[in-house]
Amino acid sequence: MKNKTNRLNTIKMLISGSEIGSQDELLEILQNHGFELTQATLSRDLKQLKVAKAATPSGNYVYVLPNDAMYRRTSTDLSFNPNMPINNGYRSIQFSGNMAVIKTKPGYAGCIAYDIDHAGVPEILGTIAGDDTIILILLENTDREVVKRRLVKIIPNL
Repeated sequence: MKNKTNRLNTIKMLISGSEIGSQDELLEILQNHGFELTQATLSRDLKQLKVAKAATPSGNYVYVLPNDAMYRRTSTDLSFNPNMPINNGYRSIQFSGNMAVIKTKPGYAGCIAYDIDHAGVPEILGTIAGDDTIILILLENTDREVVKRRLVKIIPNL
């Protein structure tokens, strides 16, 4: 029987290197790698690793890690992808001072905020995401149209 540290490292490697969408799928892969564990143990491991689910460009939800270095499925080219679903959860954007509020469908805000944070938009200092709302903190005196042009590369239907 392999130890917990090995198991956690294997989970991180598997999640980073492939698109795994369910605990059943991950459990089966781990068992094929020689780990003996239950669904409850796997659930605790995922919680300890702070694993979340995020939407892929194809619209499927897969496990992702909070650590940027381990999340290798993010594309550096954030231009419009014709395979990305047009309805990506975005609803609206409004500006106030050096902030913007993006409304999304329930459950989409975290994924969209993650993409915004990792796109390297120089006018955006950071995001705060809830379930269906994202707050963007903008640099002082940022042109809103510039922000919109940059965001349309991340949110095609903006």
